[in-house]
Amino acid sequence: MRSRMSRRLGSVLRFGQAPEVRTLAAKAVKGTKLLVRTEPELPPGYSWHDYAVLLLHIAAEVEHALMVQYLYAAYSLGGPQVPPKHRDRVRHWQEVVLGIAKEEMGHLITVQNVLRLIGGPLNLDREDYPWGSEFYPFEFTLEPLTKDSLARYIFAEAPAGWDDEEAREIKKRAGASGQTLHRVGVLYDRMQKILANPEYVKDADFQAATTTFQASWDEWGRGYMRGARGQSTTTRRQKTPDVIVRPVSTRDEAVEALAAVGKQGEARFFDPDVDEESHFRRFLDIYRDYPEGEWVPTRPVPINPKTELDLDANRVVSPLKATSRAAAAAAPGVTITHPETARWAYLFNLRYRMLLVNLSHAYELAGALGQGDALTARGLLINRTFGEMYNVRSLSNILVELPLDTSGSGKVAGPPFEMPYSLDLPATEADRWRLHRDLLESSQHLTAELRRENPQRHTDYLRALEDLDAEALASVRKMIPKS
Repeated sequence: MRSRMSRRLGSVLRFGQAPEVRTLAAKAVKGTKLLVRTEPELPPGYSWHDYAVLLLHIAAEVEHALMVQYLYAAYSLGGPQVPPKHRDRVRHWQEVVLGIAKEEMGHLITVQNVLRLIGGPLNLDREDYPWGSEFYPFEFTLEPLTKDSLARYIFAEAPAGWDDEEAREIKKRAGASGQTLHRVGVLYDRMQKILANPEYVKDADFQAATTTFQASWDEWGRGYMRGARGQSTTTRRQKTPDVIVRPVSTRDEAVEALAAVGKQGEARFFDPDVDEESHFRRFLDIYRDYPEGEWVPTRPVPINPKTELDLDANRVVSPLKATSRAAAAAAPGVTITHPETARWAYLFNLRYRMLLVNLSHAYELAGALGQGDALTARGLLINRTFGEMYNVRSLSNILVELPLDTSGSGKVAGPPFEMPYSLDLPATEADRWRLHRDLLESSQHLTAELRRENPQRHTDYLRALEDLDAEALASVRKMIPKS
């Protein structure tokens, strides 16, 4: 996590007990269970409102990071090494994890809505790998889906009170790498306590007029009812939660939205006899079904793939050149060194950036999606955000089939999900559209290079992408003043 954020996190996990609670706890009879209500402690240098914004920023980064890690895990599944009799099972796992990742996208959007309601700046940012914090559930790592990674995902989404024999085995496995693990539910409980209390965040801080600038289900819930999202085939489990995208206009709605997000991740309590579809339960189902070495469900994708290739000279360019050899050797990630694959990875990073820029810009515009048959600027941006979700999926599927390097080892690449140098939007509306123009023109250059390098590889996809980019570029240029 960015150092300026991580240095503020020491306060986040501390709970202070109110004096009357401490007194009651001291008087509790030994052996008697006492329900102790804890209250958040305000760290130095913050008001309660500012602290609420900080926690929401942390939640946004957590949701963004979980979404990306789950996507990478899902795209690692499959490949020719999977025995034919197990391929339907692996495809089912992939669809389940993709569905969870899309729900994390809904969580990220809902957190932005709450930030908008209380007047905080939006946050779609996250740090590149690897990083952890005192609040992040586990160290951020792009890795194939394994029994060990599933154990960490289960622990992060686990409900309070989950402590049977299976739970202890999974917790032990999750912590085997020496990482300090945390439950995401702790963060959501903290945010709800603060936002629900009018002594902490005042009524005047909840600005109902911001709802026209928030994301809504009508805009972002396309076809995502009851598990339709992420499912290209009929799977064994049809009953799954909806993607949560909630506009909020009051204190109660904000608290309820965060409670719904928290509940969808972790069950509020653990009961093996209750049929519920939290992320915790779905990951647990996969864990129980996952093989213990008899066969491999995943492709040989790298851990933390990255792009550091000079495409003109076909050589690795590392920002650590001026540092010691020890520092260079410890650099995180595996570099994609195959020249053609690296170009596809750069295209992936660009389209991922375009997705985030479109989403961020859409939050700056109010109003309907269309006027008659024509899209508004907001409608155009939301449509293009959905388009970039498709591109992220398509490019991920391409990358996991391309060679990682030129060694002939059989290792394949993976989607790097590298963050851009900045997600800050330009100050003026015209300059924001100039940014979209620049990104589209960059994509045109990369797609032309890919078609020139290998005219036979994924030609139909590249041509379709070029056509859509040309159409989008024409619309964007109309938004830029000609002066």
